[in-house]
Amino acid sequence: MTITVRYFASLREALGTDERIEHHAGATLGSIRDALIAKDAAHAEALARGRAIRCAVDQQIQPEDTPVKDGSEVAFFPPVTGG
Repeated sequence: MTITVRYFASLREALGTDERIEHHAGATLGSIRDALIAKDAAHAEALARGRAIRCAVDQQIQPEDTPVKDGSEVAFFPPVTGG
């Protein structure tokens, strides 16, 4: 299945523009994050498991065990702080 991945804020600065990836049916946000971490050093650093990263599917913040379907948009972004 094909998924559009979008990055925001510092993740966009580190990883560049959005990308389309192929992933297996039955994927979750967590499995997609893991696949991206394995992609290369830049992705591994930006999306590392020790970092606080928010995830969304089709513009709704979701936990990493959320299933993702073909054609979904997945977004990753750092937590937002206010002041």
